[in-house]
Amino acid sequence: MQPQSFYRVAADDFTAVDGIIRNQLVSRVPLVEKIGDYIISAGGKRLRPLLVLLAGRAVGYQQDDLQLLAATIEFLHTSTLLHDDVVDKSDMRRGRSTANARWGNAPSVLVGDFLYARSFEMMVTLGSMPVMRIISQATRVIAEGEVLQLSKVRDASTTEETYMEVIRGKTAMLFEASTHSAAALAGVSHEQSEALRTFGDHLGIAFQLVDDLLDYQGDADTLGKNVGDDLAEGKPTLPLIYTMREGTAEQASLVRQAIQKGGIEDLESIRTAVEASGALAYTAQLARDYAERAIACLDALPPSEYRDALIDLSRFAVARTH
Repeated sequence: MQPQSFYRVAADDFTAVDGIIRNQLVSRVPLVEKIGDYIISAGGKRLRPLLVLLAGRAVGYQQDDLQLLAATIEFLHTSTLLHDDVVDKSDMRRGRSTANARWGNAPSVLVGDFLYARSFEMMVTLGSMPVMRIISQATRVIAEGEVLQLSKVRDASTTEETYMEVIRGKTAMLFEASTHSAAALAGVSHEQSEALRTFGDHLGIAFQLVDDLLDYQGDADTLGKNVGDDLAEGKPTLPLIYTMREGTAEQASLVRQAIQKGGIEDLESIRTAVEASGALAYTAQLARDYAERAIACLDALPPSEYRDALIDLSRFAVARTH
């Protein structure tokens, strides 16, 4: 499946969103613009602003302020990336050096703050209290999800339930806020609003499950990040949790020790163990289940090319290799 199939229907909107992003990046401090431009121009899938555009158009909303909402969500997402890379000590994202690797932690955190503040200025311009409520709540939940994940680093006793709570906060919440805020801006019925909100949640979970799967299946060139990053940081993701729970005593012990000490010295052994235990198959199937549940939510929307694009996007999210 070509990703272009779901970008194509929103191509004109996407061009307008790019223009808004460029205009809003302006700062009287050159380093702010330089770092902001660096991370935003790095590419990436831009799935969250795409979700805003597709969700809004799918319920028949034709106003241009949907583009401003999409740009707002992208700024918010980008600010979290800058902060996450500092927290995770990452040195590679989207196939090139992270901002913190190039300019240091302090400028990255502060420019993240700038983008975060700019997103709220843009949101205020929209003048929608329901949208502000959704996005401000989402911002809090995302922060809580990141802190919860941080508190579980090198904790080999982390359960699948806690893991799901982490990814629902740190990843799925912004997917949910993207579709839910588009519904709020469009002023749709409660049924359609809930359908789009739930769609975003389920799609976000599916997306993160695949991300965690690719940490053991992918390669750095394709992923645009270092393979084994989660293991190196001691993050107990689902493939590891499942292996400790369902694998042999030897597999479980290997994974437990790797989480507790961090590092990727045993990466190949871990990759073998998570595959042999059935953890990768389990994670992939759960991702597919969540994607299908997301698609089922779209029954509440009228037929359109935008609804079809949301379905294609859901299927791409679990079939991707990066």
